[in-house]
Amino acid sequence: MPTSQDTVAIKATGITKWFGEGEARTRALDDVQLEMCFGEMVYIVGPSGSGKTTLLSVLSGILRPDAGTVISEGNDIWSMSSDALASFRLHKIGFAFQDFHLFPRLTVAENVAIPLILRNVAWDSAIAEARKFVDLVGLKGRSDIAPVKLSGGEQQRVAIARAIIGSPDLLIMDEPTASLDGDTGKSIVGFVKEQLLNKNRCIVIVTHDSRIYEFASRILHMEDGRLTKEEQGKQNED
Repeated sequence: MPTSQDTVAIKATGITKWFGEGEARTRALDDVQLEMCFGEMVYIVGPSGSGKTTLLSVLSGILRPDAGTVISEGNDIWSMSSDALASFRLHKIGFAFQDFHLFPRLTVAENVAIPLILRNVAWDSAIAEARKFVDLVGLKGRSDIAPVKLSGGEQQRVAIARAIIGSPDLLIMDEPTASLDGDTGKSIVGFVKEQLLNKNRCIVIVTHDSRIYEFASRILHMEDGRLTKEEQGKQNED
């Protein structure tokens, strides 16, 4: 559990989300309460359909809940205007997707530069900065090739570089090891923890992969749209 000295990165209270109508109406999230702090790597785990990805979407300003609040820097993001919410997603959130979502016709550096281009950074400056982040994630010399020429683990590193280039407060990773073998997956998550987790960033990972539990600060278990259990990661064990 976070302590009173921890700085809260994001706080959710009473988050409820329904899908469907009539007899098909189902509750995807049921009164979810949580706090995540800077300097933590928090895992959200549970069976398929338990609400993990829906919760990520609510926390990151993508999917509006039917009830509840998500507080970041003292503001409820779901009370923001459309423009302010879009700015929150662009400047505060980094999202690395399970299937990478790289553009095959763009080079590695061009893929990584996309968040800066969306912030109206000049093209040449954005590409120059992207090259630095490509090097940072261990892909030096790969900036000018197409993503399809990379292995799955290397493509995941490109997705991570794109997620962090804007220095987000909250880095969200949805099943980052799902397409990777065990050793590669552990290498990627170990890199994320060692190089990207700091006192100014919180990292949230949805995963089914128990092989990477060793890197977690805390593990939150979900079932039927509820948080059912919390356990400390190995780094916090005596």
